[in-house]
Amino acid sequence: MSKLWGGRFTKQTNALVEEYTSSIGFDKQLAEEDIQGSLAHVSMLGKCGIVPAEDVETIKAGLNKVLERIREGSITFSVSDEDIHMNIEKNLIEEVGPVGGKLHTGRSRNDQVATDMHLYLRNRVVALTGMLHELQTALIGQAKDNLDTIIPGYTHLQRAQPILFAHHLMAYVSMFQRDIDRLIDSYKRINVLPLGAGALAGTTFPIDRHFVAEQLGFDGVYENSLDAVSDRDFILEFLSDASIIMMHLSRLSEELVLWSSTEFNFIELDDAFCTGSSIMPQKKNPDVPELV
Repeated sequence: MSKLWGGRFTKQTNALVEEYTSSIGFDKQLAEEDIQGSLAHVSMLGKCGIVPAEDVETIKAGLNKVLERIREGSITFSVSDEDIHMNIEKNLIEEVGPVGGKLHTGRSRNDQVATDMHLYLRNRVVALTGMLHELQTALIGQAKDNLDTIIPGYTHLQRAQPILFAHHLMAYVSMFQRDIDRLIDSYKRINVLPLGAGALAGTTFPIDRHFVAEQLGFDGVYENSLDAVSDRDFILEFLSDASIIMMHLSRLSEELVLWSSTEFNFIELDDAFCTGSSIMPQKKNPDVPELV
C-alpha cells in the first residue's frame, strides 16, 4: 500500500514540477495586462517623439497580433525566456522583427511588473465587487420570499431565540457590503500607475507618465520612484480583504451544509449544487457549499 501511494505521490509531484519548469506557471495570467500596459507605453513613446511613429504603429500591430495568438492558445510560453514579459517581447520580435526591441525603451522590468500587477488586481477587484453584488441580490431575493418564515437562532449550536429567516440572511448582506466597501477603498491604492519609475530611479528619456496613466485609466502616478517599484502593500491589502470575504463565505456555506442535513432540515439545496453517493442513492451531498 505504501509503495503504491509513494508511486502516486511521485507521479503527481513530477507532473507539477514539469508544469512549472516547462512553462511560466501563474505568471502567464498577466499576459493581457502586460500587453495592455505595453500598448499604452509605446503610444507614449511615439507621442513624445522617442520612437518614430511608423515603428510605434508596427509595434502596436505586433502586440495585438501576439494578444490574438495568446487568446487562441497558439503560443506556448517557456521558462527559458524567464517570465511573461520576456516571452511576449520574444514573440513580438518574431512577429515584427528587431523594431520590436524598441518597445522596452524608457522602462525596466521592475516598473513593468509593478504596472502589470496593478492592472491585474484592478480588474479582479472590479469583477469580485460585481460578484458580491450578485450574491447580495440573491440573498435579498431569498429574504423577500421568506418574510414570515421563523427559524430558531442558535448560540453554541444550541437553540436560543426565534428569529426570522430573512433577518438571518440579511446579516450576510451586511457582511458582504462591508467586504465590498473594503474592496472599493483598496481600489484607490491599486489604481495608481508605477510605470516610469524604471528600475528604481526613473529614466533619462523624456517620457510622459501622466499620458500613460490617462491611457490606462489610472487616477494618478506614484510620486516616488523607489516606492513605486519596491512595495507590494496594495497586494497585501487585497489578500487581507479576500481572506475576510472567504471567512464570510465559509460561514454561510457551513450553515447551508447544516441546514440541508436531515437533523436540521431547514432548507433543500437545488440538485445543481449537490451530488449523489456512489453507493447510497438516498444521499444528497451539499458539495458546492462544502467546496466553498
